[in-house]
Amino acid sequence: MGYIKSAALDETGFVVLDSYGEEIDPKEWLSIEYVDWKSSGDTRFAPLASAKGEIECNGFWNHTPPRTDKDGVWIPEQTEKAPTLTRRAQEPGANVGRCRIIELQPNSYADALYNLHQDDNNRLNPDGTGWVVRGFFNLTDDKNSYFVLRENRTDPSIEYRVALPAGAQLIVDTQRLWHAVHHDGTEPRYCLITSWESGPELDAYIEKYHGVPTAPQFEVPQDVLDAGQVEQARRDAARAAYYAAKGKAEVQAMSEA
Repeated sequence: MGYIKSAALDETGFVVLDSYGEEIDPKEWLSIEYVDWKSSGDTRFAPLASAKGEIECNGFWNHTPPRTDKDGVWIPEQTEKAPTLTRRAQEPGANVGRCRIIELQPNSYADALYNLHQDDNNRLNPDGTGWVVRGFFNLTDDKNSYFVLRENRTDPSIEYRVALPAGAQLIVDTQRLWHAVHHDGTEPRYCLITSWESGPELDAYIEKYHGVPTAPQFEVPQDVLDAGQVEQARRDAARAAYYAAKGKAEVQAMSEA
């Protein structure tokens, strides 16, 4: 049967929406409670909706009973402090799973490449239902920062770099695309991330905000791109060597027990 997906994401795996032009009080993302949760860098997260309405960020499949990333439960003590962000997450009318604000500390392009990852949004998602994708709404004005999106983690031949000023909005099939953010700044970056179920409601939202499967490429000097690729390969090799050595040590310890 297959999943219900948004045709707008077929071409590149993402769409860029019209920029959101209204001001939002920073208190909405600075006054709520964050938890330590690492994802592609030095990060914390402030959940607005979670599996059971608790201030935690775990995948819904890690709860009892396990389920897919849908039907999130809003957290009143968080949403009351962030009413505009809550409305923004609910605006499409699509089913919402996890909804949270990410706080990302500054990093390098090489860090972003090393931290490229895919999300496991659709674990336990029943066939024939809507495919879960993620919406990103940039809250801080990070003009020198950008989203890095790749079809293949280690292949730079298809790499999209999307600028992240305040109000930037993207919807990404993060289970298809490898993704991370290079945040070039001195203060943390804040962004609202919402898991949405694909379907007619999300399609209408994409159409309303003129979603397009492309964006002007954020220009980066070639020497920075090349150095980032080299550093990604170096870190990958170091990580592989570490786990290979760890595995041999564990095997040896078991044989000597």
